[in-house]
Amino acid sequence: MQTVQMGTSEVIYRHDLAVVHHRGFGFHAAACAPGILELLAPVHARRGLVLELGCGTGLLTHELVAAGHRVIASDASPAMLDVARETLGGRVQDLRQLTLPHDRLPQADAIVAIGHPLSYLPDARAIDQALIAIAAALRPGGVLALDICDLEWGRARLDTPHFAHAGEDWAIITKFSMPAADRFVRDITTFLPNPDGSWRRDSEHHENVLVDAALIPALLREHGVEAQVRASFGMESNPPGLRTVVGRKLPA
Repeated sequence: MQTVQMGTSEVIYRHDLAVVHHRGFGFHAAACAPGILELLAPVHARRGLVLELGCGTGLLTHELVAAGHRVIASDASPAMLDVARETLGGRVQDLRQLTLPHDRLPQADAIVAIGHPLSYLPDARAIDQALIAIAAALRPGGVLALDICDLEWGRARLDTPHFAHAGEDWAIITKFSMPAADRFVRDITTFLPNPDGSWRRDSEHHENVLVDAALIPALLREHGVEAQVRASFGMESNPPGLRTVVGRKLPA
């Protein structure tokens, strides 16, 4: 999942949360991979280049590379990229830090983004800017596949109880709040073991901007991409309010 700098210049998804995300929350990438690979079949056939935004720790990246795609994998979080380098073991030659909406995107034959990375941007205007930049970076005939948090994401989670989960070597506690109809907040505390057997704690504040996803196709159409909002990339079942946007760049 891609992350951005908050107003305090603090980068979210630091090392400990990146590790917990990798160890305990890889199920979304695994579920989305078959549908995304099917969408990217024409790109694979012509040996096109895939740009992955918000690659996180490389879980979907691994699936793309294993299927034979050429990939540029990017994220805004240096900690996520550090874990991705360990995960991928050199199988991706181009891992780079990119922060939407202002960093220049390389031209690509497909752009994919899962884990709603655009929802981490500071406001709806920044999300629109990122979508326009994505449309500009797609080559004619290029494929777009991303997911994003709709306003329904918040409505479905009103009064959600706090969440806690643990694995053998990690634990996480998340407190939810909604200060506005278009803002979903998670205050996350992680626990990881130290080499001496003690446990350390780290906390992060995450804000997701919620948008009316039904408006996205019209914006993309203005910039040469025909897109539709769907419930999934393929056959996976996504959480309530998580929409997928699938499209294709029109010929020049």
